[in-house]
Amino acid sequence: MTAPPSPPAPPPSVYSIAIFVSDIGRAVQFYRDALSLPLVKQGSFGAEFFGDGTRIGVHPAVHADARALVGRHTGITLHIPGLLHYCGVLHDRGVRFVAEPTQQSWGIMALVADPDGNVLALWEDQLPETAEHDREHGHIDQADGAS
Repeated sequence: MTAPPSPPAPPPSVYSIAIFVSDIGRAVQFYRDALSLPLVKQGSFGAEFFGDGTRIGVHPAVHADARALVGRHTGITLHIPGLLHYCGVLHDRGVRFVAEPTQQSWGIMALVADPDGNVLALWEDQLPETAEHDREHGHIDQADGAS
């Protein structure tokens, strides 16, 4: 006699994405105070931002494998309604921009770096008003800023 089939397992979900840093205190100040990300947990593991959905974990790079991940493009894109105003605030707070806000064919994108050089993309879903805009101002095709 065979056992009845098991019900399908629920699909996995993404809990968090990790950013490794050399100085956790400095990083928490940057992500919480400069970028205004909501800090939901902090402890010996580092810090966790955003309480709903996928979180961003910022962790001290204590092992060689983690240290090798400090100072890179994270591949993380934050959706920011009102991006141009937000970028003005970030400039006032001294945030380093790798790429200033630029209209792309798929929205407005800027790239910022944390104190360790970890790069995050900031994006607003605002399409250009005309295709002529791209010809006049150029555009970047990829989220990492490359053409």
